[in-house]
Amino acid sequence: MSTCFSRRYFITASALAGYSLFIDARHLLSEETTAPPHLHSFFNDIREHSQGQSSESNMSLVELNYDVLVAGGGMSGVCAALAAARGGAKVLLVQDRSRLGGNASSEIKMHIVGADSHGSRPGWREGGIIEELRLKDAEYNPTWNFELWDLLLYDTCISEPNLDLLLDSTLYAADVRDNLINTVMVRCDKTEHLYKVNAHIYVDCTGDSRLALEAGAEFRMGRESKSEFGESLAQSQADSRTQGSSILFTAREMDHPIPYKAPSWARKITESHLKHRGVGQWAYGYWWIELGGMYDTIRDNERLRFELLSVVLGTWDYIKNSGDHPDSANWALESVGMVPGKRESRRIMGDHMMTQADLEGEWKQIKDGIAIGGWNMDDHPPEGFDAPQQKPFHSVPVPEPYNISFRSLYSRNIKNMMMAGRNVSASHVAFSSMRVMATCAALGQAAGTAAAHCVTEKIVPAELANDEQRVHRLQQRLLRDDQSIRWVQNKDAEDLARKASVKASGQLMGASPSHVIDGWVRDEPGTWNHRWAAPITDNGAWIELQWAEPRSIRYIQITFDSGFQRELTLSAHPGVQKRGIRGAQPEVVKDYTLTARTQNGEELMLATVNDNYLRLCRHEFDPVQARTIRLHIHATCGAEEARVYEIRCYG
Repeated sequence: MSTCFSRRYFITASALAGYSLFIDARHLLSEETTAPPHLHSFFNDIREHSQGQSSESNMSLVELNYDVLVAGGGMSGVCAALAAARGGAKVLLVQDRSRLGGNASSEIKMHIVGADSHGSRPGWREGGIIEELRLKDAEYNPTWNFELWDLLLYDTCISEPNLDLLLDSTLYAADVRDNLINTVMVRCDKTEHLYKVNAHIYVDCTGDSRLALEAGAEFRMGRESKSEFGESLAQSQADSRTQGSSILFTAREMDHPIPYKAPSWARKITESHLKHRGVGQWAYGYWWIELGGMYDTIRDNERLRFELLSVVLGTWDYIKNSGDHPDSANWALESVGMVPGKRESRRIMGDHMMTQADLEGEWKQIKDGIAIGGWNMDDHPPEGFDAPQQKPFHSVPVPEPYNISFRSLYSRNIKNMMMAGRNVSASHVAFSSMRVMATCAALGQAAGTAAAHCVTEKIVPAELANDEQRVHRLQQRLLRDDQSIRWVQNKDAEDLARKASVKASGQLMGASPSHVIDGWVRDEPGTWNHRWAAPITDNGAWIELQWAEPRSIRYIQITFDSGFQRELTLSAHPGVQKRGIRGAQPEVVKDYTLTARTQNGEELMLATVNDNYLRLCRHEFDPVQARTIRLHIHATCGAEEARVYEIRCYG
């Protein structure tokens, strides 16, 4: 099986290059559907076990058993659930809304950014699951449609055999004994179910730390003082204030004038409100329409929704009707978010708290790095839009991308609870860099992978963290899944490619064939230190691994170049769209074959791939006794040369 091209998608490549989805209710999950088999089992289990007695007479109680429960379906939760499921754990993902993606969903429409700092640090886009999802979106969502992104996330999750999904379901209670979560309670009022969920590991990806709150995990909210961690960017005095929430809008230019009349409750916005807040483009709202840091971003959410909507509509009224922007005459509002995109609330205390010092260099002493960050330390005034005399952000670049400690991903007092996303263990200053969604997604992948390890070895996260060999195995597994970790090299003893010699049809200057087994899978822009690259002639280009004695091989993994120097994110902002490419990234290898040659010279075809667009491709087949493995590249998605970062082989 080759996962780079055989996974089933809702997405269909058609003339419209969009989703084609039709559901006939008469055949929903009947034998005529192609729904993943585990969905039948999951839905039947709920139906068959939904007659239990509950404390609420009109709700049915269902008891569910899993290895890992992930609470929260934002980007960290999606990546955590996928990683745990792919690691062999039986996973339940619980999301309190009907859409996955959190701030990146169609409900909010915030584009995903991360360690490459919006393209200002080229070459540092995250790998792993978030890269897989971004590449899928670029390939199958040419019109930059957020609803199709929602569907992609849904499809990816329900297609994962070890992963079950509960939408519109809220975790509301936890039973904790001896500092271990025993069960959690989840409710879905739409289906009138109460779920009692038992698991070995519980992962809080709710952002607001709802699971931590119910379980009694230690957390903090607000800003630390300079003296607590010696942070120059911290406040002189600690306080309970946070960054605020935002509501975005989208607009579209029409071929005729579109009038606009604001509701009576919209704020009256003038040029003085926008002194530090430009309105140079109208297609994709303004992140700086931000409020809430002076309040409780959780419990004052309804108030904040109203206030933010009043600012959004007042700002649009100013653009359309003030006379200062006559070019807006043909522009019309297309969508206005109804869910505030939240930046900050509770942060859970782990065995390590990331601080400004870590981000500015002390990360180099962190031995248990499991993901990278790199966004600026980007703090916003708590007053947000209500402080027009202040700039809407204060941004201090980090010197370089940094590693994040695994010890920041589990609770220090609830033994079997982990966390990922914007609730990880970090000071407010460090959080201002770590909070962005690609970083949160990478943390989710790390947490999910670690959770699966804990299930397999029947341990809790602190036991993993305190064992150097287990940490090493976790890091090596993350690297195998294309997670980006600085200064950690592929040293997987099971990777047979590391013991091979390598030759190729040719190479660009400096792009040696041996780079595919050097253990590194990214390059600084303009360098060829860790990639093989060669011109593609009429006969293509090839690279070959050779062993002195035949090796039994049943699995090959290839990491292609996918253009890490380029920004790759779904956005309605015209400037961001210009910097990206919709469709397959040009550097990716499109068509290729894999062959093996045995001791007696027989050539065996292992895989033939056409129209690939992914960075990480995996191929599993019946074991072969191979003296050589050859990757023959016939075409790329646009680049003039073949490019490969890594080839791995396993018996």
